[in-house]
Amino acid sequence: MQPYPKHWEADVVLTDGGTAHIRPITPEDADLLRAFHARLSPETIYFRFFAPYPRLSDRDVKRFTEVDYDERVALIATISGVMVSVVRYDKIGDDEAEVAFVVEDAHQGRGLASVLLEHIGAAARERGVRRFIADVLPENRRMINVFREAGYTAQQTFDEGVIRLTLDLEPTDHSEEVMRAREQRAESRSIARLLFPESVAVIGASRTAHTIGQTALRNLLAGDFQGPVFPVHPEARAVAGVRAYPSVLDIPDPVDLAVVAVRADMVTEVVQECAQKGVHGLVVVSSGFGEIGPEGRARQEELVSTARAAGMRVVGPNGLGVANTDPAVSLNATLSPYVPPRGPIGFFSQSGALGRAILQRVSERGIGLSTFVSAGNRADVSGNDLIQYWQEDPATEVVLQYLESLGNPRKFTRLARRLAQHKPVVAVRSGGSSQGIPTGHAAGALALPDYAVTSLFEQAGVVRVDDITQMFDVAQLFAYQPLPSGPRVAILGNSDSLGLLVKDAAIRSGLKPHDPVDLGPKATAEDFDRALTEALADERVHAVIVVFIPALIPISDDVAEVMRSKAASSAKPILTTYLGHQGLPEELRQVNENGETARGSVPSYLAPEDAVRALAHATRYALWRGRDSGRHPELPDVDGARARQVVDAALERMEAAGGGDAQRPVWFTSEPVHNEETAVPAETTRELLSCYGIKVWPDIPVSSADEAVAAAEELGYPVVVKANAPDLRLRAGGSGIRADLRSAADVKGAFEALHGRLGDEAMLVVQQMVVPGVPTVVRAGDNPSFGAVVGFGLADVTAELLDDRAFRLAPLSNTDAADLVHAVRASPLLFGLPAGATSLADQPDVEALQDLLIRVSRLADAFPEVGHLDLDPVTVNAEGAHVLGARMWLRRPPELRPDSGPRRLRGASSF
Repeated sequence: MQPYPKHWEADVVLTDGGTAHIRPITPEDADLLRAFHARLSPETIYFRFFAPYPRLSDRDVKRFTEVDYDERVALIATISGVMVSVVRYDKIGDDEAEVAFVVEDAHQGRGLASVLLEHIGAAARERGVRRFIADVLPENRRMINVFREAGYTAQQTFDEGVIRLTLDLEPTDHSEEVMRAREQRAESRSIARLLFPESVAVIGASRTAHTIGQTALRNLLAGDFQGPVFPVHPEARAVAGVRAYPSVLDIPDPVDLAVVAVRADMVTEVVQECAQKGVHGLVVVSSGFGEIGPEGRARQEELVSTARAAGMRVVGPNGLGVANTDPAVSLNATLSPYVPPRGPIGFFSQSGALGRAILQRVSERGIGLSTFVSAGNRADVSGNDLIQYWQEDPATEVVLQYLESLGNPRKFTRLARRLAQHKPVVAVRSGGSSQGIPTGHAAGALALPDYAVTSLFEQAGVVRVDDITQMFDVAQLFAYQPLPSGPRVAILGNSDSLGLLVKDAAIRSGLKPHDPVDLGPKATAEDFDRALTEALADERVHAVIVVFIPALIPISDDVAEVMRSKAASSAKPILTTYLGHQGLPEELRQVNENGETARGSVPSYLAPEDAVRALAHATRYALWRGRDSGRHPELPDVDGARARQVVDAALERMEAAGGGDAQRPVWFTSEPVHNEETAVPAETTRELLSCYGIKVWPDIPVSSADEAVAAAEELGYPVVVKANAPDLRLRAGGSGIRADLRSAADVKGAFEALHGRLGDEAMLVVQQMVVPGVPTVVRAGDNPSFGAVVGFGLADVTAELLDDRAFRLAPLSNTDAADLVHAVRASPLLFGLPAGATSLADQPDVEALQDLLIRVSRLADAFPEVGHLDLDPVTVNAEGAHVLGARMWLRRPPELRPDSGPRRLRGASSF
């Protein structure tokens, strides 16, 4: 019997936005199972057992609850500690099992069957099961559809009145797509339940001015919330003129959302009462949780686990709250009196303290928000949940995120990349230079290196800016102007000096500016109209920046009216520095029938350089969005089965030997390297790489000059003699290598020189020399937060000193591989002619390098056992990309990789 598999436990979101807890069944669940079966309707029982089965015998209960977690497995779903569904499989062969499940009638249609099938399928694959057999009555259409729509390869037969379905459990692109689509719908609905409540209770509403409870209540009332508001106070009959109740349980009407503003030590009791009341979601603005240390973190874990077990999502704790400007709701469940008007921007902030300032600044700029969520410690609801919601929200056209940590960067990249294909995503990540993380986010949110985060954002199409001011500069352009179709910019205005400043800034930002058109200090509205008309009609112009400063004549609104009227019908963006205004001044706004600021409004910037920077961000995003996202090339020569044998055998040898050296480069994580990683022999590394079509040039270890000469003659001249010790450089041009050796005398002299200087610890080898090219480094491995990552850079000291490295998540598409090569600042060395070359035929074969990156990414993605792979150097010349050195470290992989396996919420301890 296998031990209890705790890693199979999971909190999940259901299709209606509620939550449930999934876990393996235990003998202690006997009473839960009896009560569950007693609540089932006769029809549900008949569909499950193919016969009337009004009660379970003691023998049945024992058989159903006592499983070995291997040959016989059962998972149950609970809500508020009550069993609502169960799924089980029983092996009938080495790799085949019968599966069956039942969902309580009151909870059918909530997606429990689908999510349980995902989890039991993952557990079965872990135990070596490759196929499920399910017998279903033809009348049970709902269950038949669950199996058919799972996305797995399925076969169906009909015999003696029963439909037999056979499911191949090997994940497919279709099954992955189905799972992700269900995840998106469920998580989106869970957020919608928080943002569109029909009633709100404020628990901890106070009669004392300026307290959190009274502030939350007054802001909710002042915001004209469209449903009933229920203050909860243990003694008061009314708060802020509204009838109060001693507890949420005393409220006679349903409560959708509870704003919790009580002391931290009282929150758990309040959450339990909300669970009894049937509240759908919680906004916890109280502090005193993860941000104060271990005691608060334990309290925070209890808060989340209690809420999820009862089907509730949690915003917070220690957050500012949530707001929804939809006039059908008018929800201001925040601690800020400043709620911007209705607009197309969705905003997520982890910082509660900064949230109020953010809302005030939005209002001052005259731009509008659709929804706002300040998650504080982000114990449950995160930015990823909001991305799921905004994906389909018609009211949100631009997404802004202020991030202090990334709990699941891999999922963030996947979701943000999908969203950015349709809506711009702009992010500020604090702590970029210090890599600091707020105390409340410490668990499960690694301090990711800033360059890795930048690469991750680039891959996802996320526009990363340095601060809040830049975020709003970019947001007002995205929200109210069209995207530029290219980098060419027309510049016009009434100041020659400012026009030149704009041009200089545009060149520095990578844009392609036309010469500025100076209309002169006495330019009239007609002059601006004529110049704008000409610029917008020019096919060589993709965007226009207008500079208008105070003249010596009285200022009128005529120039603003010209810009506003042109922007109303222009397919090209217009930006301006208008009288030093920042945001959307009234004279530059378009207004719709509801009185809201509309598209076509012209954004203004304090300084011309600010306008240029915002336009540069928008241009890069537009080019990313308009390109081909790439494909994952077929690699028919990859032998995954043989690779699995190589990895398993290497791990067995490693464990039999008691582990080994764990020292290896720490290049894509700030976390320490743990000693479970072990360097494997060179021949194992070569064998595994060969399974993926990657050849490592052979080398021969030598310990004497005669052995070096013999090795050179075996390999064929010219050769190199180099140090192969892990702590010495392998790269061409380094002090540990002698190259272009064409005779025995050359080899002997090189060996003696290196050995005399470095000694036996150098581990000298002889290797056949390749045609000189550009030396590069390719690295890959399993990062504890990112999952499988591929890194690339040039192999020289300068590149390392400048930290000129780029990263992408595996597996790479062909477009990802090309981007990875171009992302390093020294990449032009790969696209020119090397020294001494005379024709384009001598240009480095960058396509071969990209093919190598794709192959390495497939290996890293398929085998989380590969903790680190170091290909150093990889020489790229006209003949291809040649791997001259390779080292690899293996370890037993974690039970769950980031964003892998069946859908689940982050653990309550991973906030």
